[in-house]
Amino acid sequence: MRKIILPALFLLGILALILILTSFFPKYLGGLIFLAIFLIGDLALWLSVRKWIKHRAAPLKLLLAALYWLPAVSLFGLVIFGFIVPFIFWNVTVKAILMSLLMMTIVAKMIPLAVSLISRLAGLIISRLFKVKATWLRWVDLSAWIIGGMFWILLLLGMITWVYDFKVTTVDFSSRKIPGSFSNFRIVQFSDVHLGNWTCREKLAEVVDRINALKPDLIVFTGDMFTFSTAEGRDFIPYFKKLHAPSGVFAIMGNHDYGDYVKWESSLAKHQNLEDLRTFYSELGWKLLLNKSAVIRSGSDSITIIGVENWGATRRFQRYGDIVRAEKGISKSGFKVLLSHDPSYWDSIISKKHPEIDLTLSGHTHGGQFGIESGALRWSILSSSNHFWGGLYTRNKDGLSSALYVNRGLGTVGYAGRVGIKPEITLIILHPLH
Repeated sequence: MRKIILPALFLLGILALILILTSFFPKYLGGLIFLAIFLIGDLALWLSVRKWIKHRAAPLKLLLAALYWLPAVSLFGLVIFGFIVPFIFWNVTVKAILMSLLMMTIVAKMIPLAVSLISRLAGLIISRLFKVKATWLRWVDLSAWIIGGMFWILLLLGMITWVYDFKVTTVDFSSRKIPGSFSNFRIVQFSDVHLGNWTCREKLAEVVDRINALKPDLIVFTGDMFTFSTAEGRDFIPYFKKLHAPSGVFAIMGNHDYGDYVKWESSLAKHQNLEDLRTFYSELGWKLLLNKSAVIRSGSDSITIIGVENWGATRRFQRYGDIVRAEKGISKSGFKVLLSHDPSYWDSIISKKHPEIDLTLSGHTHGGQFGIESGALRWSILSSSNHFWGGLYTRNKDGLSSALYVNRGLGTVGYAGRVGIKPEITLIILHPLH
């Protein structure tokens, strides 16, 4: 009876956990379904682990069992704690570290879980076909646990060593539409700071210094300054105020900036969060472009900077971007730079219907935060699902060339680390073609 009751209670606990987390974080349903599948798999994996440790000494067996279930117990404990102290009020560093450690452990345990299921299925087939006992299963399981442990260590290094290992990417962009007086005009783009996950103020000061050292003529920020609420940015205002460019600093909103990723006490509180965002940028002296444009002048020449609100091809993201409204009153000729947080807007709308936009600057993807970029070798964990995950892309339509640059972001979300994909500051230098 105990063998039935305990798993049943565990499954009910998972259901309750997912329902609670869904109410806390309404935008994370897909990830929560994955979490539920993992927890069920975690229970199945425990059955094989229990066989392996059952003959060990009692203290060792207790220790191994406690270590195995620590992530699941911690997850349930954090959810209970979230009832007492709402998630958005947690200390940023503690929150980022705890969430990352949990995520790392879950991902690392997926390796022995997958291997255990596959090896046992293979063992069953082999034993049925050839009447041979699968004695190799134990060694396969042990190897999977070792690989999972090594992967966990790699992710830990990503949190400690590479999370703020900033790189500057220089992009020389040429076009016949760039006026002569804008030759060598320097645009610095940064994106996806996610202050709700930012754990080191000194590193933000380093970012500001590195941007200013590039001597930009114009600075643009392409969204997701915050993770859950505008309140995350209150203590960082003095740092951002030090950013300077002769033609100004322009910003747009990303999907996280709208406050849709956490449950609010009321619609009024959520509305106030958006008002606080406008105040935040106003206090910085940055110009927030929400389906609007601005003209940058140099002598008698000019270029246009256009900013749209977030628009995502996937329905779970907002679709507030309106390029028609943003371009209202703008001449069809002339060089145009569009700020659009989600690169799917360029892929779905801009490059197909508005080829007059010469260059679109986006972020959103973080480059996947996990991948390989070494010479010609480019791979991201997003490669199979999102072709436009980082770097420069071009498309031609009706004799016009439309380009997209996807910045890999400065901050993190979910996992507070990076492996192989460095946080990025982009320097774009304009060159007229004659």
